[in-house]
Amino acid sequence: MAAPSVPPTAPPEISGAQHIHSGKVRDLYLLDDSRLLMVASDRISAYDFVLTPDIPDKGEILTRLSLWWFDQLEHLVENHVLSMDVPESVVGRAVICERLAMIPVECVGRGYLTGSGLADYRATGRVCGIELPDGLVDGSRLGEPIFTPATKAELGEHDENVTYELMAETVGKDVAAELHTLTLALYRLAEDLARQRGIIVADTKFEFGRRPDGTIVLADEVLTPDSSRFWPADKWEPGRAQTSYDKQIVRDWLTSAESGWNRASGKAPPGLPDRIVEQTRATYVEAYERLTGERF
Repeated sequence: MAAPSVPPTAPPEISGAQHIHSGKVRDLYLLDDSRLLMVASDRISAYDFVLTPDIPDKGEILTRLSLWWFDQLEHLVENHVLSMDVPESVVGRAVICERLAMIPVECVGRGYLTGSGLADYRATGRVCGIELPDGLVDGSRLGEPIFTPATKAELGEHDENVTYELMAETVGKDVAAELHTLTLALYRLAEDLARQRGIIVADTKFEFGRRPDGTIVLADEVLTPDSSRFWPADKWEPGRAQTSYDKQIVRDWLTSAESGWNRASGKAPPGLPDRIVEQTRATYVEAYERLTGERF
């Protein structure tokens, strides 16, 4: 198990806002009983560690892309965004959002087999208890998208894939059924829309919260390179690791001989070289521009 990894720098003080939590990428502030300020930093994480240095403009890219996706998906489910009228010091990378009771499950939609899903399949022939056909390889497109929930981990811990039945025991059968339906509906719409723009959404995770009246609301970030695997459609080739628009560049460097880092050691990784930082920023910008059609 990796040692707990914490953000290397203290979150900024923001007038009128009380800092209450920092994750691997986001800092959360309390504004009042019903509103939060969610700030996306430029931090990047991999293998349960927050890395150095930051990726310039990453927080703004994540925020702008999430807002674009919230607009595309709002006819399927309400989201937590209330306003972009945020303090000057965090303009462009923060939103004011509802304070929700977060549901303690990562809701993952998968249309392609890779990552932890591929590892589970190779070991058992299943992903989160769902039996899949024989003969699938890295990058195989599934006949139908599948819902593969995971437990939400604390900073420095691993998310763990779980079965639908175990999730239902945790959150209740009715909530589990609604999350299953919403996740697959959101994934299908996003996958279709992204494909029209030349990007495959191989998989993505959603987070949901509940209002006091029980309404389930889409929260956190949505369909960014941090929470999704984006592949260029014209380079998709099952049977090998895919070219990607996410932070795979960082993962690949960390596990290369060049980095000199042993993932099993439990020690923090070395700092990222300038070229990896630049390539990662360029990848995030390209994903944003291809999906939204806007210049960053």
